[in-house]
Amino acid sequence: MHEMALCESMIEIIEREARDQHFARVRAVWVEIGALSHVEPEAMRFCFSAVAHGGIAADARFEIVSVSGAAWCMSCSKTVPLAQRSAPCPDCGGYQLQVTAGDELRIKELEVD
Repeated sequence: MHEMALCESMIEIIEREARDQHFARVRAVWVEIGALSHVEPEAMRFCFSAVAHGGIAADARFEIVSVSGAAWCMSCSKTVPLAQRSAPCPDCGGYQLQVTAGDELRIKELEVD
């Protein structure tokens, strides 16, 4: 489960920011997870709770902001919605697509004390 390693990295980032910005507690964490990121949101929720236990973000609310997939279709010359990486363009059926959204995994916001 790579979500555990991802959450461990997020906690490291949060702890580094706590030192740099002098906050003592995290009340909430908002994380953007793209539909094309190969990250399971519920696994992230579980792993974050486990990794945060006993630390600065132990009681933090973990909010997931879902980001839809999108790609630039080189055949259509427009941005189209994309449900999965291997899917064809929903308009022309072509496969010359460049992902433009939905592959992100990032800490969007923290609420801290």
